[in-house]
Amino acid sequence: MEKKFYTLLVYSENVAGILNQVTAVFTRRQVNIESLNVSASSIDGIHKYTITCWSCESEIEKITKQLEKKIDVIKADYYTDDELFIHEVALFKISTPVLLDNAEISRTIRKHDARMMEVNPTYSTVLLAGLTEDIFDLYTRLNSFNCLLQYTRSGRIAVTRSFEEPVTDFLNGQDNL
Repeated sequence: MEKKFYTLLVYSENVAGILNQVTAVFTRRQVNIESLNVSASSIDGIHKYTITCWSCESEIEKITKQLEKKIDVIKADYYTDDELFIHEVALFKISTPVLLDNAEISRTIRKHDARMMEVNPTYSTVLLAGLTEDIFDLYTRLNSFNCLLQYTRSGRIAVTRSFEEPVTDFLNGQDNL
């Protein structure tokens, strides 16, 4: 079974304990979650979970079906990268003295279209929004300059390439019942 990288979009009501229920489905199937982002969706009262993992298609189908069986889950779907618009955000805290001593660091930051957020005598913060590969590339390059003090990146955020969110069609169908 060939493992592929999947993104699951799960919609639920904002209920305490639902995150634990969602992650338990992955734990029971021994599938590691690579990233997890939870936020309000475009629909009032509905939250959106963006979850990424490596899995085979048959396993990801089972996980999706199990998620939809949860009472507070409204809709769950899985996608490959070509079906989504994807973005992440990363913050890099780098040593200002090392930055000032090496002009190549500034060139690298500009080349990646990253933005300087703050510069003080001790450290500088850099923000990069983009694809995982772009963020990892900047991380690798800054790390090679020995200037990286801290690094963090958000989980993936994603929207489908379709016109509406899948949960909208689902909810509209529920209204007609």
